[in-house]
Amino acid sequence: MWDGVRDTPYWEGAAMTAGQELGPGARPEDAADRGRAGPRAAPPAGAGPATPWPGSWQPLGARFRTGPDGARGTNFALWAAGAEAVDVCLFDEDGQESRHRLTEQNFQTWHGYLPDVLPGTRYGFRVHGRWDPWTGARWNPAKLLLDPYARAVDGDYTAHDATCGSVRDWPEREVADTVRDNRDSAAYVPKAVVVHDDDDWYDDQRPKTPWAETVLYEVHVRGFTMRHPGVPPELRGTYAGLGHPAAIEHLTGLGVTAVELLPVHQYASEDHLQARGLTNYWGYNSIGYFAPHAGYSSSGSRGQQVGEFKRMVRALHAAGIEVILDVVYNHTAEAGELGPTLSLRGIDNAGYYRLPPNRRRGYADYTGCGNTLDTRQPQTVRLITDSLRYWVTEMGVDGFRFDLAAALARGSDGVEMHHPFLAAVSQDPVLSRVKLIAEPWDVGAGGYQVGGFPPLWAEWNDKYRDTVRDFWRGARPDVRELGYRLSGSSDLYQRGGRRPYASVNFVTAHDGFTLRDLVSYHQKHNEANGEDNRDGTNDNRSWNCGAEGESDDPAVRELRRRQLRNLLATLLLSTGVPMLTAGDELGRTQGGNNNAYCQDNEVSWLDWSLLDDPGWRSLRDLTARLVRLRRDHPVLRQRAFFSGRAAAPDGRPDLAWFGPKGREMTEADWFAPTTGLGMLLSGAAMSERDQRGRPLRDDSFLLLLNAGDRELPFTLPGGARTTGYESVLDTSLPDQSAPPAAHHPAAAALPLPARSLHLLRLLPASANGDHPR
Repeated sequence: MWDGVRDTPYWEGAAMTAGQELGPGARPEDAADRGRAGPRAAPPAGAGPATPWPGSWQPLGARFRTGPDGARGTNFALWAAGAEAVDVCLFDEDGQESRHRLTEQNFQTWHGYLPDVLPGTRYGFRVHGRWDPWTGARWNPAKLLLDPYARAVDGDYTAHDATCGSVRDWPEREVADTVRDNRDSAAYVPKAVVVHDDDDWYDDQRPKTPWAETVLYEVHVRGFTMRHPGVPPELRGTYAGLGHPAAIEHLTGLGVTAVELLPVHQYASEDHLQARGLTNYWGYNSIGYFAPHAGYSSSGSRGQQVGEFKRMVRALHAAGIEVILDVVYNHTAEAGELGPTLSLRGIDNAGYYRLPPNRRRGYADYTGCGNTLDTRQPQTVRLITDSLRYWVTEMGVDGFRFDLAAALARGSDGVEMHHPFLAAVSQDPVLSRVKLIAEPWDVGAGGYQVGGFPPLWAEWNDKYRDTVRDFWRGARPDVRELGYRLSGSSDLYQRGGRRPYASVNFVTAHDGFTLRDLVSYHQKHNEANGEDNRDGTNDNRSWNCGAEGESDDPAVRELRRRQLRNLLATLLLSTGVPMLTAGDELGRTQGGNNNAYCQDNEVSWLDWSLLDDPGWRSLRDLTARLVRLRRDHPVLRQRAFFSGRAAAPDGRPDLAWFGPKGREMTEADWFAPTTGLGMLLSGAAMSERDQRGRPLRDDSFLLLLNAGDRELPFTLPGGARTTGYESVLDTSLPDQSAPPAAHHPAAAALPLPARSLHLLRLLPASANGDHPR
């Protein structure tokens, strides 16, 4: 057993396993590398004599420009604090490599200018330095590294042992990550691309939708149009496809105000997926934080993807739709100790990743993906904020949803809401003005931070998801919990000056069951993922309505569609920011797969043929009608939390809760289990004012919920407040093409069918029936 660092070059007795040959090109100076040596690298391919001009240490990355004497070329700059040397590696059309040593260094940044290097040129870096994994040093010039600031990427990562900085199959497995692998990785890794794009966005108009008016639509760029009949085949699954009029028509028809795109940063598929013939479909495995994923480009991968992405954004903006990116800055595709060396690990491992203080060989993993970026380090914060600003100022996006955001706020003693990363974002003149959404948890101890993020941040509210699911499946959650979730979650977000729109309400997301599967499956069915159904959560809070999977039973089918209407209506009538998942309005199913992250096929792609079914068309039309209702009535999308106190001239509170007998709920009622609840929103008692400072007035609505399996007589509140009610929505009706338009007198008992939701508008108690606006 080897239990320490040993300065033993391979030619002095380091054991080799079968099949590991000593490659040509071994150099005496390699003996200076600490640790055991594995197979050697080939000599530099096509090494050229050209020495870069000094150039500039900023901006970072590769920037095409006019240099000294009017010579066109590219400036390269790479932050690599502990490195001993850096080579820029250029690749011609045949894949031949030429290496150019950067001889200038300022402020820990290696830089140089290469004339005649034009846009479209592929390149990478090789970084020289100590090999001492025991202290976190993992420099290995045999590994071609992707520029962290690359604006375009060509090619994919191919799983191969040569991409690993250490010898994966070393016989002593416990120290395999300390044995340097010197095989060249260039054939198996993507290359950065020099990009020149001086687009100034002069003709773009950002929608700038206020938070309170926002309706999010979570969507996958590829999956949305892969089966869309109105999108030309050559554009399906691409940025151009999402920006096509046929795709945008569906979004505007629904009335959503923003698309929240699953990751579009350049990403790589994990080794274990490639071994099973699968790919990472969702994209939560980033490797290039400035580059739009080349796989979604219809126009090419040598910089064309940048322009195509911008054209997509322009088209969405022109339709009044904002673009929110789901970003993964918590970890990278380099995984753990035996993962591939693709970029940051080979540039400055200890400078970019969190390493345990008592085991610098390893990685602190708060993400479940093998590593965690260290946002305590200034250069890591700079990388992330530079990337964010780039996507706003040069790519035109309107905001971000941060995957596992708690990991970005981890200090030395846990999650800290005064963390340098959060402080940097909050004071940034660009980033503080866009939409910021946190997934407020990670997988580490103390990582669950729902309600904990500071002002400016909205959060995915999983308490809303769980409570609404539980209520409609008949689990009888604490009625107090349901009241909080329907009314904006003031228990979570009222502190610190936050608003109801800090709560991003959702019932489904990419991760988990689709809405249709939520009412069709009790158990997950993830066998197609190749992990023996072990992956994916078991906490689905679903109910299959009496049959597992698809059913021919008319009663089961009708109950399921009613439950879909209940869930969609609850989401879009709740205070906060609603988020729809693409395809839920069509009845999309994944066949019970609740973790389809590796299913780049019909399992995940939207099936537009569902609209041939009148029942699913009706669900889409209901969704659009609910979005319009929300848009037209500010009482349904309040910007301030309810007080529950008398605020209207007639003494009416802005929010009142009622039980089935028509009486306002008492303190004791909140502690009694119930399947029925009434919520009265007063449009005459709103605390908001319009842009001219005048009190804002709206209709008043009564929302009635019955999650029980029996009809529930609900006495409508009476008194001087109203003469009666007009039905606006009844989810018990299969036909949702138009409002019910039925009228009900005040104080009458309204039969509320089993498992249904009823929305009523209060008819004002005025002689002419007009409601003051």
